[in-house]
Amino acid sequence: MKKTLLTAAALTTAAAGAATLASRRSVATLRSTPDPYPADVIRTEPHGVTSFIERPDGTIIRAITAGEGPTVVFAHGIYCSVLEWSVVWDQLLERGYRVIAFDQRGHGRSTIGSDGISTESMAGDYLAVLENYDVRDGILLAHSMGGFLAIAAILDVPGVAERLNGLILMSTFAGDVLRGAPQNKAQIPMIKSGAMVKIAENDTTGMLFARSLCGDNPSPAMCEAFLDMFRNTDHQPLVPVLEAFSKEDRGDRLGEISIPTIVLCGEKDGTTPPRQSQRLADGIPDAQLRWVPGAGHMLNWEAPDEILAAIQDLSGVPA
Repeated sequence: MKKTLLTAAALTTAAAGAATLASRRSVATLRSTPDPYPADVIRTEPHGVTSFIERPDGTIIRAITAGEGPTVVFAHGIYCSVLEWSVVWDQLLERGYRVIAFDQRGHGRSTIGSDGISTESMAGDYLAVLENYDVRDGILLAHSMGGFLAIAAILDVPGVAERLNGLILMSTFAGDVLRGAPQNKAQIPMIKSGAMVKIAENDTTGMLFARSLCGDNPSPAMCEAFLDMFRNTDHQPLVPVLEAFSKEDRGDRLGEISIPTIVLCGEKDGTTPPRQSQRLADGIPDAQLRWVPGAGHMLNWEAPDEILAAIQDLSGVPA
């Protein structure tokens, strides 16, 4: 019996060692992959004029704007910041757009006031940003959590829909985020428990976690930029909105959205699987659904050309 136990322990140790070696090799391969854009471009926040918008509950929202022309407003995903838009920002400025990005409350340089973190409080911040910049006919590009909150804002916050004439829902969902999403079922409990924070702190496991958000062509700069944001976020206060992703669902109200809408989804997105985007396109009247072959969840860096095309189609500005 003792020999059997020792043999089992040795096999377990050997398997763990092999897995560790394989992980390190995988990350080494990833780190040697060429970046589609210079690493300093991907990992540098958008430039522009910074404003701090004070909300009635004391929350301070950091926002950045630049350029003149048709307005595009960016809403990032959970554990991210305005850094998400590092690639498309300058490309839109070159094409003659006004661009606005903000850190969601509890993210980046935005704070959390007395109303805390909830769908209601965060959706209300969208109106504050639109009013602060007097947006009257903007295009809202919303990613992941940003799209979930954008749907809530459009449906539940008077004044938001009236300030938009275009909506791009990117890698996002109306709710019920656990259905058909094994990656979420595994990762969300780990995030809530704090285990994912420890995983992200390790160079090897952190890169593998970031890699899981990408499709066929991840790059080291993409993964490191995401980890920069993830590691610099205080996760515990954000648990309520994370829970809202599965507890709330506005899928049966999508027909109330009358804004011209394009739904973008990577075919390899495991975080918000394609069925979520199909549901959005089926529910929003006349919405266009555009698949991005080989791409994952981080279309902001994986597929900027598709984002630019969607914005141009909604704005009517030629390429």
